Amino acid sequence: MINNLIIIGVMVISSLSCHHSAPATVPEVKDSATTLYLYTLKGGETQAAYDEAVASACIQGIMNREGARLYVLSKTYARPAYWLNKFADEGGWLADKGKVEINSLEDLFALSKDKLKGAVIWDTGVPATLNVATTLAGLEDGIVLSPEMADQYLPAWKLPVIKDFRGMFTGTETGSKKNDAYRWAIREYIETGKCNPHWLCLFEDSYMTRYKGNVSYVVTRDWAVFNRAFVYDLSPWDDEAPRDDPGQASGTDLHTYKLMLEATLKQAMGTQMTEVTGFFSFAKYADCAGFSSKHGCVETEWETVYLISPYNCYQNTVADNCYNQSVHSQAPERTLTQERPPLRGKPQSGKTYLCFLMADYDSATPLYEYMPDNWDNAARGQIPLLWGIDPSLYETYPDIIRHFYHTKSANDFFAADASAAGYMNPNRIDLSYFSLFINHNKKFYDKLDMSLSPMVLDWDEPTGAVKDAFAQFSPDGLAAVVMDFHNAGGKLPKPHLWKRMPVMALNTDVCYFKSADEGAGYMSGSISRQTGQIENRQEGITPAYYLFRIVWTSPDKVVAVLDKLKQIRTDLDIEVMDPYNFFHYFKSTCEETVKQ
Repeated sequence: MINNLIIIGVMVISSLSCHHSAPATVPEVKDSATTLYLYTLKGGETQAAYDEAVASACIQGIMNREGARLYVLSKTYARPAYWLNKFADEGGWLADKGKVEINSLEDLFALSKDKLKGAVIWDTGVPATLNVATTLAGLEDGIVLSPEMADQYLPAWKLPVIKDFRGMFTGTETGSKKNDAYRWAIREYIETGKCNPHWLCLFEDSYMTRYKGNVSYVVTRDWAVFNRAFVYDLSPWDDEAPRDDPGQASGTDLHTYKLMLEATLKQAMGTQMTEVTGFFSFAKYADCAGFSSKHGCVETEWETVYLISPYNCYQNTVADNCYNQSVHSQAPERTLTQERPPLRGKPQSGKTYLCFLMADYDSATPLYEYMPDNWDNAARGQIPLLWGIDPSLYETYPDIIRHFYHTKSANDFFAADASAAGYMNPNRIDLSYFSLFINHNKKFYDKLDMSLSPMVLDWDEPTGAVKDAFAQFSPDGLAAVVMDFHNAGGKLPKPHLWKRMPVMALNTDVCYFKSADEGAGYMSGSISRQTGQIENRQEGITPAYYLFRIVWTSPDKVVAVLDKLKQIRTDLDIEVMDPYNFFHYFKSTCEETVKQ
């Protein structure tokens, strides 16, 4: 697959060659606002490749504050070229910009040197200082350099050193060099109001990545620098030391985590919610990548969201390899609309109504990397599909979301994924902040013309206060997923109406399947267990409703599962519905059963 991606990337980059030149030195451009510079990372599984990506990400974040100026490409990853080809094509928002290729890091520095105020040198012996240095680079327009890069480039570049973190953190404060670094940075950068409280960047540091040139959470750092965000990498657990810091007292990471969240909440002053972009390190904090942790990957994901939600934070979970966020975010906003089908009459007796949620495009990587392949599938449009995306990503990738809206078929619809405008546990939000929560979600739902929340994730069924809140921005329906890792008695909601808003459980029996037979078997089993039945329903008469979650799957495979289900369940009168009529019929059935 990697070889195919390389070939595709080279083809796409080559197709852009008519738009740009390849000068030996950076040309003088009279109006940089009309030019988009293209820089291709050298790549390779080396520390030098890693360090180059760090430096270029800082330059990109700073340059792009003045507009979309610098776009980064990869020799080994085709998606950045794929999106550039989309938006630089005729009619695209980047079409009118001249494209100029930058051939070396030296040329890139020459292009940006007037905007750089100095260098920040991180301590490779304390990987956390990479994140602290990135934070400082965003605050003071600096370029982050490893000691090796500083030795190589600073004599010629003649940049002043803003800060040299080598030897600065010894563990004297917490017993952990890692946590000493973050607590110092919290005091210096968050508590003083220097960082933007709308963003926290959970980007994996260099501990397990630099030696092999893994830049998946390096190329994202343009976004942190661009937004002057605080960057961190901490464990949410208090009952074990993390893999990257085995000598720390258990819970030291978590204590630091809470200090950061508390300081950010204070700086936000109840005026905005905070996006946590990025994911915890699988290899350091869970048992899914060779670390003997007590906790699994899904459990660690849920614990992170459980932890951050009371601080008015929502997560944009997976963000690795999301290039050029500081460019895409500047695409002109356009009004987005969904063509809702007319609502039909009444549901038919004895029917089994299905609706398919094409789920888990709730964070940057699935939207940027996974969804295009499934969206381009030839079977899309054959049956109604509800695509779940995070509407708050309209701040990050407005052009990509707009692309999906503008190329949808009459059978494609959009709704919020986990959990609304961002992944949080709504039950964990303090009641005093509910007006903020409502306004935050309403803003993004309105921008994307959404009125459904089919995947609200929490540790228990939504409270009355939570349902009151959702009714104000998601009146057409709410479906819940409950996972109670804290053994607090969490349970799924029964199907019902809440002040005329439909409420049900999202069916997660069919998230992943290897074949049509397997997927149809999962669906059939769920139907046999009557998981879609409404209370007080008359068996064989009242319709049943099943909202199935399908994760990162192409439409042709969903069509195949549906065909197979109809073959093996000839006893059922199955109809696949668009989401609006699905919830409309569900609502009608609930109202009728109440009358009985």
